[in-house]
Amino acid sequence: MKIQADNIRRVGLVANVEKSSCVAVVRQAARLVRASGREPVADEATARFAKLKVATVADAAALARETDLLLVFGGDGTMLRAARETADAGTPMLGVNLGGLGFLTAISAGEFAKGLGAVWRGQFTVESRPLIELSGMLSGKLLSCLALNDFVVSRGSGSRLIELEVTVDGEELTRYRCDGLIVSSPTGSTAYSLAAGGAIVSPSAEVFTVTPICPHTLSNRSVVVSLNSAIGIRVLSGKIETLLSADGEVAGRLAAEETVLIRRSPRSVRLLHLAGDSFFRTLRQKLNWSGSHV
Repeated sequence: MKIQADNIRRVGLVANVEKSSCVAVVRQAARLVRASGREPVADEATARFAKLKVATVADAAALARETDLLLVFGGDGTMLRAARETADAGTPMLGVNLGGLGFLTAISAGEFAKGLGAVWRGQFTVESRPLIELSGMLSGKLLSCLALNDFVVSRGSGSRLIELEVTVDGEELTRYRCDGLIVSSPTGSTAYSLAAGGAIVSPSAEVFTVTPICPHTLSNRSVVVSLNSAIGIRVLSGKIETLLSADGEVAGRLAAEETVLIRRSPRSVRLLHLAGDSFFRTLRQKLNWSGSHV
């Protein structure tokens, strides 16, 4: 669904309240939104953090339901949390980077005023990115969670390798002895999966990337499968702490013989990009590849 600049009347502000560097730019955002004739709205935590005198709602999920555009201030971690919390609303998000690499954030804090002006002029596109979901019975309780980037099964604080059996649509792929395993969406290919040696995947590619972390066998490599597949992970090793995380946040612990299933979610998030931006341009800039003009 395409949005027009004239249809953006209420603008939500979401900040990483652990980053003091967000305060000035969030306050600037509230002023610029008002100056454009639009209404700024914030979740309660952001309003308290930046001492904003704006309309407030309880949390990011409520904010997405009440606004036409979300401005998210922080880094990729902030964008990932906002994506999971607001997925049901379908409200486009524009990320303002105050973190590190920032593959998901569209503009830097220094370029924010200029970038927001481009939004008011309609110089943007909106891209849909699929979420992925995980389900399984852990310690007799059903666990279900969402991620935008990836799910990771990894060993805890011990030094021993864990052993994992991986299936694709019910058929065994292989067994890994490793420090962990990353199952990433197309969006997540430039996150932990990239650091572990996985391929860079265009966001428009409909694939999962399955990447082992420090596998014991050199023949174990990253594997790319259809995003419509169901990927099963079963823990074979006992007496070794095995953790499950979603987008870098611990979601639970897996015991021996417990299995989780990862699929494409029917939900997605919508990211706003300024005109002229592209995934490959971002790669050249962020990774300092040949052809970058940074």
